[in-house]
Amino acid sequence: MEASRIRVSELGLAWILVPILIAMSGLAVSAADDETAARCNLDLSTFIPLPYSDTSNMICKPVWNTYVLQYSQTKDHVVTIVLSAVYTTGWVGMAFSKDGMMLNSSAMVGWIGKEGQADAKQYYLKGFEQADVVPGKGKLPLTSVPPFVALRGSTIYLAFQLKFGAALHRQPILLAFGSRYPTKHHHLYAHDDKTTIIFDFSAGSVSAASDVSDSGGSGSSSGSSKSIGHTKRTHGILGIIGWSLFLPYGAIAARYFKHHDPLWFYLHVGIQFVGFLLGLAGVLVGVSLYNTIHAHFPTHKGIGIFVLVLSILQIMAFFARPDKDSKIRKYWNWYHHWSGRIALFFGNINIVLGIQIGNAGNGWKAGYGFLLSTVLIATIVLEVLSRKRSKNMDNHPAFPMHTLQ
Repeated sequence: MEASRIRVSELGLAWILVPILIAMSGLAVSAADDETAARCNLDLSTFIPLPYSDTSNMICKPVWNTYVLQYSQTKDHVVTIVLSAVYTTGWVGMAFSKDGMMLNSSAMVGWIGKEGQADAKQYYLKGFEQADVVPGKGKLPLTSVPPFVALRGSTIYLAFQLKFGAALHRQPILLAFGSRYPTKHHHLYAHDDKTTIIFDFSAGSVSAASDVSDSGGSGSSSGSSKSIGHTKRTHGILGIIGWSLFLPYGAIAARYFKHHDPLWFYLHVGIQFVGFLLGLAGVLVGVSLYNTIHAHFPTHKGIGIFVLVLSILQIMAFFARPDKDSKIRKYWNWYHHWSGRIALFFGNINIVLGIQIGNAGNGWKAGYGFLLSTVLIATIVLEVLSRKRSKNMDNHPAFPMHTLQ
């Protein structure tokens, strides 16, 4: 009876709380709408110069979090942009991309320095490292009107003007912010958060980044970000399975199973051939991805080509393998063993670089770490067993010598 009363009380409390929560969420949404409306109706002429303060022909849209985009586009394809967001420290940025990806995008970034000075610069995003986000470079067609940054209350305003060769329609846009100020040389620290949207400048509408297909004008897309993401995953999976699973275990079969002749040979050749095909497929997918996003990672690319060449030489060496009784067999063995080890070493170094370059999550790191751990554990265990077997063979030779009585 008491439990029944408790359940009835809980139900009654729920009936009271649910309307309150709904009302509170409605108030929060209403407050956000009011903030956006107030920002869109604000007279910018009191703190922003012309032409940015002329909002008579501007469209105003909330785009992400506290980001609000105000813009106008003339018949001459001049696009005037005023981006505003809630601001405390650090920087805010807006980038134009061809395919929804960060690589090879150009961004406008604004901030208010520690001493209160406002600054805005264009950046070229040629990579993910700080040195690859180059200040003062980019492909945005800025007009002669200088960019402008202003702080009003807790809101920062970043204004700039572009002139395109054709009308701007559906355009992949990257929005980001960081809480740390740029360095004294204007290099940016990593962003705290980011997003990618598709903004239609002809209709003033926002859509998800996965909707990008073929945008007209200067925002023409060479492929959707979804398909590029799928290609990146395929490239990574093929590389990891080939160089961290098949090829290492193929080498293990040759080193530790020679007492099972000729089984070790067939295992070694079969596993290595499958690993080579997976590695080759990973390289081909990587080349396609590289050309699609116009990436610039010379170290990753160079190591990939190097290990591919070593792999091809290993395949060719198999067909040129001399007989066991040949005088040059030991030199062939040296070449085969050490070129294979070098290829495995640099192949796995390149996987680590790829995970870093691709900004992969913890799942990728954990998966690769697990495969690498199994290879190391298997190698240690088999090495110990091999030494024990060799020691036993030394103590008990196959043809023992008997002393004559």
